[in-house]
Amino acid sequence: MDTVEVIVCFLIVAIILVALLSNVVVLICFLYNAEIRKQVPGLFILNLTFCNLLMTVLNMPLTLVGIINKQHPGGKGFCQTLGFLETFLTTNSMLSMAALSIDRWIAVVFPLNYHSKMRHKDAVIMLGYTWVHSLSFSTVAVCLSWVGYHQLYASCTLCNGRASHNRTQFMIFTVVFHVFTFLLSLIVLCFTYLKVLKVARFHCKRIDVITMQTLVLLVDIHPSVRQRCLEEQKRRRQRATKKISTFIGTFVICFAPYVITRLLELSLPISINFHWGVFSKCLAYSKAASDPFVYSLLRHQYKKTCSDIINKILKRSSLNTSGLRGENGRNTIVQAAE
Repeated sequence: MDTVEVIVCFLIVAIILVALLSNVVVLICFLYNAEIRKQVPGLFILNLTFCNLLMTVLNMPLTLVGIINKQHPGGKGFCQTLGFLETFLTTNSMLSMAALSIDRWIAVVFPLNYHSKMRHKDAVIMLGYTWVHSLSFSTVAVCLSWVGYHQLYASCTLCNGRASHNRTQFMIFTVVFHVFTFLLSLIVLCFTYLKVLKVARFHCKRIDVITMQTLVLLVDIHPSVRQRCLEEQKRRRQRATKKISTFIGTFVICFAPYVITRLLELSLPISINFHWGVFSKCLAYSKAASDPFVYSLLRHQYKKTCSDIINKILKRSSLNTSGLRGENGRNTIVQAAE
């Protein structure tokens, strides 16, 4: 292996460790906190977490083996199973993110009607669509033998090597697949989150007007307090923009290079560099490591749940230590009496 491949291998190992740990923490929080389980977005986050965990445990390590050995680690059936899982899990993850954005859009734009518009029943229907959508494309690819080991990405995925006699059909399938997964999810993300950002900015303006009117009336207010109020106004305006930029930005940065590479691979006669192919695959894998932080662990509810779990563990450990000390003390007294 050359230097670039070694760096990519270390990058995949880091992604596996971060993705595995962070997604397990999200799953623990979901199981520990009853309030999270009651909320509708919890279903979408749970589905996304399971997809990320399966991708981390099954596909990422074998891609690492493929980079090292320059070949797939198993037979034809094994590789087709992995390709099916990758197609299914990636599609399911993208659509789960789109479902989360729809949930946030309804919650912010229609807050009074949220509980009637987004019930657990509605969430289950949306998840059902993501599963049917994902299974449909994955099953078609496997049935037509359009899944195999792709040397450019060092992984078992959609591969035109098995579609040499039906190249046009494979090209159409690949384009349609990415249009109805990546592009559809991106359009939903942009539409919903930009609507959310518009509402958030409107509320910020109303709060800013009230704040400025209050500052004008309070003529005796200390300059430092006035300055802190103005700084809070600025942070409030930037907070919503940063969140929306994070939701859309991570999706584009992680998935766009890989999707564009797949499409260019079909349309251009020139060969694409192996290092770029593997790196774009790593970017797609990195979404599984960033999702827990983007959608869960940086939220106040998950932070509080993690804090409660840690405090409970430390408290139990402290009680066990105190109990052990007390037992040792009683044993010492008994031995002295004897």
